[in-house]
Amino acid sequence: MVYRLEGLDCPNCAVKIERELRTIEGLSEVCVNFSTKSVALDPRYEQAAKEILRRVEPNVELIAESSADKKEESEAITGEQKKRLLYIFSSAVFLISGIIAGSRLHGRFEFIEYAIFLAAYLLAGWKVLYAALRNISRGQVFDENFLMTAATVGALAIHQLPEAVGVMLFYSVGEYFQAQAVNRSRRSIEALMDIRPDYANLKLDSGIEKVPPQRVRVGQVIVVRPGEKVPLDGKVISGTSFMDTSALTGESVPRKVEPGETVLSGMVNTEGLLEVRVEKTFGESSVSKILDLVQNAAARKGRTEQFITKFAHYYTPAVVFTAAAIATIPPLVIPGATFSEWLYRALTILVISCPCALVVSIPLGYFGGIGGASRRGILVKGANFLEVLTHVDAVVFDKTGTLTKGVFKVSQVQAKNGYSREDILKFAAQAEIHSSHPIATSIREAYEATGAAFAATSVEDYQEIAGHGVKARVDVNTVIAGNERLMEKEGIAYDAPQTSGTVVHVAVEGKYAGYIVISDEIKPDARAAIKHLKALGVKHTVMLTGDDEKAAELAAKEIGVDEYFANLLPQDKVAKLEHIQVGEGGRRRRVAFVGDGINDAPVITRADVGMAMGGLGSDAAIEAADVVIMEDAPSKVADAIKIARHTRKIVIENIVLALSVKGIFLAMGAAGIATMWEAVFADVGVALLAVLNSTRALAAGWREK
Repeated sequence: MVYRLEGLDCPNCAVKIERELRTIEGLSEVCVNFSTKSVALDPRYEQAAKEILRRVEPNVELIAESSADKKEESEAITGEQKKRLLYIFSSAVFLISGIIAGSRLHGRFEFIEYAIFLAAYLLAGWKVLYAALRNISRGQVFDENFLMTAATVGALAIHQLPEAVGVMLFYSVGEYFQAQAVNRSRRSIEALMDIRPDYANLKLDSGIEKVPPQRVRVGQVIVVRPGEKVPLDGKVISGTSFMDTSALTGESVPRKVEPGETVLSGMVNTEGLLEVRVEKTFGESSVSKILDLVQNAAARKGRTEQFITKFAHYYTPAVVFTAAAIATIPPLVIPGATFSEWLYRALTILVISCPCALVVSIPLGYFGGIGGASRRGILVKGANFLEVLTHVDAVVFDKTGTLTKGVFKVSQVQAKNGYSREDILKFAAQAEIHSSHPIATSIREAYEATGAAFAATSVEDYQEIAGHGVKARVDVNTVIAGNERLMEKEGIAYDAPQTSGTVVHVAVEGKYAGYIVISDEIKPDARAAIKHLKALGVKHTVMLTGDDEKAAELAAKEIGVDEYFANLLPQDKVAKLEHIQVGEGGRRRRVAFVGDGINDAPVITRADVGMAMGGLGSDAAIEAADVVIMEDAPSKVADAIKIARHTRKIVIENIVLALSVKGIFLAMGAAGIATMWEAVFADVGVALLAVLNSTRALAAGWREK
């Protein structure tokens, strides 16, 4: 269950909560998502998690999430932001009053000046002070609250009253704008994924009743009016319309649906009235699977994100000890150096050293990238897979159903040794009568098209030989139908036609009778997909297929892949993938495998990045995959890599920006060049820039012009 963390307003607090939750047995992999202020937990651990929150962050409350809660949370955030703005405005008024009073009093009635500045200081920073004291009392010293408290209290102690108040005020202003930017990003991501339908029109004997989708059972009929979202997966039983599938697949072209066709939850009905018989419950529907995939993606952090979290954990104490050394050592060893001067420099260093820019912007950037990919119909299960995608240098495709349409049709029948075309089709169709393979289905359909009828009772001793074909007794004849390997295994001489289709050889009573060619049409964008991958710098593209060598060679040439492997049994694909991963000269390749079926699940799992093609076609492939491409288009593989690289670029920009600016101002502060005013402007500014830059991951800026 997804729980909302109400009151969570600082990234370091999120890291701290996550660290403490992971100490609970059974929650070692739990992830707190600051971008969405949420955590996914087994309800059995809810009470233990609440105990942790009471101890670590008592202001944060664990609440089971619902749409109503989201509305309440939005209202609560708005109210909290208004209060914070009021405190900031009041503090600014007091600060200006204090500066005016100080200039007029000229040192007289100093307590009045102190009273005004302290009022301004407390209005701007009481939350920071409270958080710092609370954490110190629990032994949790080093965070941004402590840094700001130490810096400003130190400034007050050396009578830098305007600077102490100004630093706290501008820090609060920065936190306010940062919170606004994060909340705006959060709302954008939530809006991006707002494909969950609010209701279903359930058709009953008494009429149509509007009910929550969770209440509809499999087999019941729902009505989808024009402009409404399809609430549940099902089959159209009445009506014709065009469906907007962009929320699921990223494809903007509407899809026509008629009676007998399947519609998925999350699609939008654009025209006619539809009646749909429900085939899946709400929890198993397409929209639920998509939302689960995207929301749970935050649990899988990329290496960069993990590094930044650890870096921030050690960075803050290091800065504090460095500042302490700067405040105490130079006055002792440098002639003429004063303690107050070096203490001021140390306080300036504390101000600039807050790690917020990194801790907030990095996970926000990755989450934005995952959300932006989902808008394009590409579901990435975690930031770690986004990172691996940026380094992919080889892409391996399964052929059937991935590069080709997977729709087989008999395109040629060639009879030999006195047999007729009708004989070949009859023997092959009867022999394949019990097979569920698409090739067998196409042969039976071709035979039925001649007007002939099946006689299933005349088929005996049926035997399916994996990766080879079938053997059966049809009437009194032993019929063998399969590939070249089966003919060779049976010692039967055969013809080898030059064709790009799949060849099924037929032999009757050990005598070669001829062959049937089954063609599988190559997808329109298969060649473009390979071309785009090459343009992105992917060095090696490979096709794996169970087709014979000649058919595979012709298809590979037409599609444009660098290499192909033919005559593969399902278990051979894993071995070939491992061979490709080794690469030339023993240099390991980062390999993405793209497949669509249940047979591809083992290879998808073995690849560095496994990609399931064709949306929700195979639950096994989707479960195994790291990336799910909703639309049945190979070109989306290149899109996924472009999105990953765009996101990674943004993350690197934020790291370089934050560390560069902080490094420069830390050096300036230590040298006495930068004041606390400049330090807080730099700290707040770099945090805001990093957060705003992260929101670019949501945009379509990754598209090449």
